[in-house]
Amino acid sequence: MDISRRNFFVAAGAVSIPLLLAGCAGFSTAGTKPTPRKGTLTFTTWGTDSELAGFKTAIARFEKANPGSTVTLNAVPYEQMFTNIDAQLQAGNAPDIFRVPYYTFGSYAGRSQLLDLTATLPSGFSDRFTPQAWRAVQNDDKPFGVPHHTDTSVILYNKALLASAGVTAIPTTLEKAWTWKEFEGVSEKLRASLPDDKFPFAYNWQGNGVTRWLSWLFQADGRFLAKDLKTPAIDSKAGRAAVDFTKSFFDKKWVPQNDSVKSTTYASDIWYSQTAAMTWGGAFLLPDAASTLDFEWGATFAPRNVRGGSDFGGNALVATAGTKQPELATAFLDFMTQEKSMRDFCEAASLLPTRADLVESGITFAQRPELSPVFIGQASTVQAADSGQVASPSMSKIITVMKDQLEQAFIGGQSTDATIKGLSDGIAAATAS
Repeated sequence: MDISRRNFFVAAGAVSIPLLLAGCAGFSTAGTKPTPRKGTLTFTTWGTDSELAGFKTAIARFEKANPGSTVTLNAVPYEQMFTNIDAQLQAGNAPDIFRVPYYTFGSYAGRSQLLDLTATLPSGFSDRFTPQAWRAVQNDDKPFGVPHHTDTSVILYNKALLASAGVTAIPTTLEKAWTWKEFEGVSEKLRASLPDDKFPFAYNWQGNGVTRWLSWLFQADGRFLAKDLKTPAIDSKAGRAAVDFTKSFFDKKWVPQNDSVKSTTYASDIWYSQTAAMTWGGAFLLPDAASTLDFEWGATFAPRNVRGGSDFGGNALVATAGTKQPELATAFLDFMTQEKSMRDFCEAASLLPTRADLVESGITFAQRPELSPVFIGQASTVQAADSGQVASPSMSKIITVMKDQLEQAFIGGQSTDATIKGLSDGIAAATAS
């Protein structure tokens, strides 16, 4: 998840917001009359202003549908979120519900810290979601959360800089997305037309966003974990192709040196400053970009190679295993993924739905609505096998391995062979522990 400093953090310091508000339908199993639930839940999250507003609105509707229920929202900065959650889980006073990125979900589910929803979710609940979304909340083939929304990265581009370089054929459909070879040609044109202190693009793999490097691996039709989600699979033709290609970004000066994996500068900021002609960015950037950028910009699809591929970003909602209100917690998770709740939240916050019906019908972002199909289309390139790997219980440790090895490959001069070996050995150690 790209944590843009412009619009992703709430103000420093936790803000406890009791919500005794009102709103629409109760929890029920298939074919039964909705049954109102009573009790109190605590819900901890981070979010943009629009995301927090969306949560408040949905909570108000849930409380109206369930008289006697209260959901207390605790909003914290992302930087503090999981330090707090980990400490609370250890102390036995964790919130009933919290929000978690898919790449972090597996570590909590794997430690038995989340509520197994197998017996409490409504019948047919999984049919709501796309296969890749549902796979992202599984551990040992059991659901330990609900896929609340997703996001994925497309290419955001500066129209004037591309036009100056003679790049006029911008893909307008997923089927016409640039191939790696075509993207290489676009980057060479931009490199030739730009001064030395400007660059063709910046990639958004900083920090835990290193998982977005996997998009290149998936586009090469590769895996980093075998189907058992334990055995390393990165040592492959596809793995070498992905490392080779992304190493070339730095060798050919298509990206600035401060676009490395461990850089503290976000790719979006490099693009905002017009130091790069293009960047990869999620839909959550749209409100900020639409209100602050003073140049004309557009969005197109990420490149493809053997196949299309992209990152499965976004967040799940989970209940903690120690909640004293498992039925009410499940009812809340069910409510938050109902059609109206998800549509309203995603459209206002510029995020992508995980419900199959909303993906099929499409949604319309409040900001730059004409770009909605680009993000929806790009998200469709994610396969269930891709999101399932990212939801591995070992993912947090694998992320550390990826940061170290890719940083060495990109700016440390490490060879592709050494990088593949380092990744494979590191992944094996991560899954073994």
